[in-house]
Amino acid sequence: MGYALIGSLAVLLVFWSSAIRNAIISEPLLALGLGVLAGPVLGVLDIADADVSMFTFEASRLLLAISLMAVALRFPLAAYRAVGRPVAVLLTAALLGMTLVSSGLAWLVLGLPLSLAVLLGACVAPTDPVLAASIVSGGPAERELPARLRQIISAESGGNDGLAFPLVVVVLAATGAGTWGERTVEALWGVGGAILVGVVVGALAGWAVRAALRREDVDEGSLLIFALVLAVAALGIGALLRTDDVLAVFVTGLAYNAVIKDFARVSEQKLDDSLSRYLLLPLFVLLGLELPWRAWLDLGWPLFAFVLGVLLLRRLPVVLALRPALAMSARDVVFLGWFGPIGVSALFYVTFSEHEGVRDPRLWAAGSLVVVASTVVHGITATPARRRYAGAAQARGGGGAGQRRDR
Repeated sequence: MGYALIGSLAVLLVFWSSAIRNAIISEPLLALGLGVLAGPVLGVLDIADADVSMFTFEASRLLLAISLMAVALRFPLAAYRAVGRPVAVLLTAALLGMTLVSSGLAWLVLGLPLSLAVLLGACVAPTDPVLAASIVSGGPAERELPARLRQIISAESGGNDGLAFPLVVVVLAATGAGTWGERTVEALWGVGGAILVGVVVGALAGWAVRAALRREDVDEGSLLIFALVLAVAALGIGALLRTDDVLAVFVTGLAYNAVIKDFARVSEQKLDDSLSRYLLLPLFVLLGLELPWRAWLDLGWPLFAFVLGVLLLRRLPVVLALRPALAMSARDVVFLGWFGPIGVSALFYVTFSEHEGVRDPRLWAAGSLVVVASTVVHGITATPARRRYAGAAQARGGGGAGQRRDR
């Protein structure tokens, strides 16, 4: 039954793809709604006896890997280097600021112990690359947003998912899941090892593809599949070496991008479309099925106040405060500050924390409601905000077609 529901939704998305891209309802929101309808509302699917947490962990991990490969290949590497300054600010000061704000809200509003509050804040801090893809990729986004802004959002969403790993890992020690020394070594090797794995695997893969292209041994379809397989391979190698495997995938994609240059980028950019429309459907349907409604009600108004605070305060004030360092226009900073969606990466880090020994049910209850709220709010506001941005750019006489080219 689950396969039938997910498959049917995918077929409908194929037929109505253009309309959906221009509507206020995003693909993740449709999949989430289907899961809620099929589970809690109609009772068509029952997952009460399944190991849902483990499946959510593995599914979110795999989807993150594919998404990060898509992000790494979305633009030429030179385009990412050109936005290095704002991205560096977002990956350092902004990521820490978002963690502190979210942690403070969890402690003050939700009343969690400080260690658990900081862990929750680290889990929901990174910008999700899967939900961000539905905002910055596709025809409408390319027409309505300048390439530079989309490059900044893409690069940040790719980088901070991996860089949240050391934050989460170190904070786990404060919750009693491991010692400070063990977790610190794990965090340091996680980042350093991921960079090493990514550079080596990505460069080797790129050289192999260039050699195959020169011999005309591959076609566009093969290259698309190869990008997916490369993401899975990097994820697996990173995990075997006990590194930050999510970051390893992103670095692999960047290294691969640097080597292949424009040899294969046209076909591999199709990965964005495939990801945002189809591959995320099972995970968001599953999320709709497993939402902890009773836990939400038991936590009461503090939980909903916490979620509202996260949506309004976690990112926008932090990014606005960093505007001088970002060196961006006010319009760009506001758009960037609002669209930092929380999604698959938060699900991954919450379930990762659970499997590392943090069993407090409030972690999943709060994290899942934040993801749901972000999926709904950012999904509904994406299209109107892009159109408003494009209209303001035209009114000011800027933002022409030449500025929106990715190359």
